[in-house]
Amino acid sequence: MRRLQTIAILLTCWATAIVAQPVSVKSPDGKLVVTVSNDNQCAWYEVSFDGQPAVLRSGLGLKTNIGDLTEGLTMTGHHTSQVADCYEMDRVKASHINYEANRLDVEFQNAQGLCMTVVFQVSNNNVAFCYQLPRPEKNNPKCANIYSEASAFRLPDGTTTFLSPQINPMTGWERTKPSYEEDYEVDQPMQKASKFGEGYTFPCLFKAPLSSPPEGTTQRAANLSLRGETEGALWILVSETGVSSGYCASHLSDYNPTEGYTVAYPMEGENNGVGSAFAAVSLPAQTPWRTITVGQTLAPIVETTVAYDVVRPMYEPSKKYEGGRYTWSWLIWQDESINYDDQVRFIDLAAEMGIEYCLVDNWWDTQIGRERVAELSRYAQSKGVRLMLWYNSNGYSNDAPQGPRDCMNTAIAREREMRWLKSIGVVGIKVDFFGSDKQETMRLYEDILSDANRYGLQVVFHGCTIPRGWERMYPNYVSSEAALASENVMFDERHARAEGFELTMHPFCRNAMGAFDWGGVIMNRHMSKDNQSRHPRYTSDVFEMATGITNQTFVQCIAMQPNNLLPYNGKADGGIEQFERDFIRQLPTQWDETRFIDGYPSRYVVLARRHGQQWFVAGLNGTDRAMTLTLSLPMLAGQTVSLYTDQPRRKGETVPKSVMKQIKISRDGKAKLTLQPMGGIILR
Repeated sequence: MRRLQTIAILLTCWATAIVAQPVSVKSPDGKLVVTVSNDNQCAWYEVSFDGQPAVLRSGLGLKTNIGDLTEGLTMTGHHTSQVADCYEMDRVKASHINYEANRLDVEFQNAQGLCMTVVFQVSNNNVAFCYQLPRPEKNNPKCANIYSEASAFRLPDGTTTFLSPQINPMTGWERTKPSYEEDYEVDQPMQKASKFGEGYTFPCLFKAPLSSPPEGTTQRAANLSLRGETEGALWILVSETGVSSGYCASHLSDYNPTEGYTVAYPMEGENNGVGSAFAAVSLPAQTPWRTITVGQTLAPIVETTVAYDVVRPMYEPSKKYEGGRYTWSWLIWQDESINYDDQVRFIDLAAEMGIEYCLVDNWWDTQIGRERVAELSRYAQSKGVRLMLWYNSNGYSNDAPQGPRDCMNTAIAREREMRWLKSIGVVGIKVDFFGSDKQETMRLYEDILSDANRYGLQVVFHGCTIPRGWERMYPNYVSSEAALASENVMFDERHARAEGFELTMHPFCRNAMGAFDWGGVIMNRHMSKDNQSRHPRYTSDVFEMATGITNQTFVQCIAMQPNNLLPYNGKADGGIEQFERDFIRQLPTQWDETRFIDGYPSRYVVLARRHGQQWFVAGLNGTDRAMTLTLSLPMLAGQTVSLYTDQPRRKGETVPKSVMKQIKISRDGKAKLTLQPMGGIILR
């Protein structure tokens, strides 16, 4: 009997030793490897790409009210499987997406018997992981509070950062923050503390050194070539997706040399203190996905679809939602333009330019009135244009005074309002001022989207968090602001001068993970209604036109003004070139394919997007120096294409003259082109 007991004990110990060994899963191409281990009774993971360390050993786990799943853990089992999904999208960077990944489910148990499964899905260049909590048999709880995560991202020494800080709650204009509207700092060391001491908002971009750079890279970097600065590096984009009303959104903590960056939940004071700063879930539960995109070039960062790959639609669309463009008086003409006559002028502008929508911004309820807004909607429809209306999300969450207020914050108010909107032919809403990542606020986003779908309304969010897979989860979701956007170019000359910096940053970070309502292809030469006073625009016309391609969103703002239709006279108060108007008339907003061509975050970017059979290549130079680039454009090889570009600025000229000409792309697809300072190029 004792012998049998001894054998049983030995077999148990042997089995435990087997499952406690590190386990790994690779991407389909074998380059990206995730390894999960269970050292010192804690759960860990690490990521390598093509043999290079990307994420060093980093923590996993959850702290909950039903038990601590960050320590005292034993790996009790694991299994692998394959994931394949083919889906269609009409509102992101690609229309047809084939997702293939290898999956690893690793089971852990703490000393009290509480279980957790960590799920990793690894596709080419992308890692997504989440936690699953079963319903425990002991005491049989049906729900749980998840207070924090041990999820961490410890990056190689020498990694530099491209980050936007999280700001303290109930601060800023009318206590509307945090609203994801802080300045990016680029090429900074990890050790530098965040500006407000609250870490960083997703997505977070990093450049890690290679432990063994490819041959020749060091010399090229030493020669300070533009391309050389992206070689000899591993680019890493960290974010999250799949956040719904069932969880809070999160961000990254400040860097800790021991732990790296950790997932941080919302701050207590957000949303005016209402709602928990942790997540409450029904059991069994699954958390949102944490995502890591890795590449030795920036192409995987720009082209990633991981935000959509691991989520599913939450409901069916009530109708087919149409993409397009919208005119917007408020950006330049401001609050005073929210009157019937001025809105007619912007509806007429939309009709003249073949633009599908016109957005009527804040105060329309008092400055125009509901009866006349209904009349305005009828007028717009007679011109082939449909209205979108602005709303304040409040409520109680901040002090923003603009109306309409108290229309979107409760179910009864939304039902009444959205029924009226449908009855007068309005097809979309822009809802502003959220300022929180709490689960309570995530519920409000979802409720607005779900209710709007019943009435055939598309939704844009401003003063808000980033989208987290929402384009696929909510079929009437359009885009979010969640950045220092075009209004700051209007408000502050500093941001007008920094427009090039900001718009060459977003394709690699903010816009890489979700649709971006920047708020305008700005064609006025000055930030004023008369187009002569206040500060100028510091970008070229072609730069602005190219942003209609580099900024990806299903419904794009065209911030033209009625005076832009005047005959071009080469002066600041005149109209724009006819070929510029013609380009804007034909600008698509739905893309079938996206390819990264060249760039460096905050300096320059060149992207190619395909609409049907036609390719559009757009480049932005965000610096004050001309750049001559040799671009590889195999999709245009041997073709004669239209090139939109800038002439060099003459002395005293803020906005240079733009030109359009025909050029032939060589058979090998190479094109040598110059981007003028704060200028752009477009090839089509």
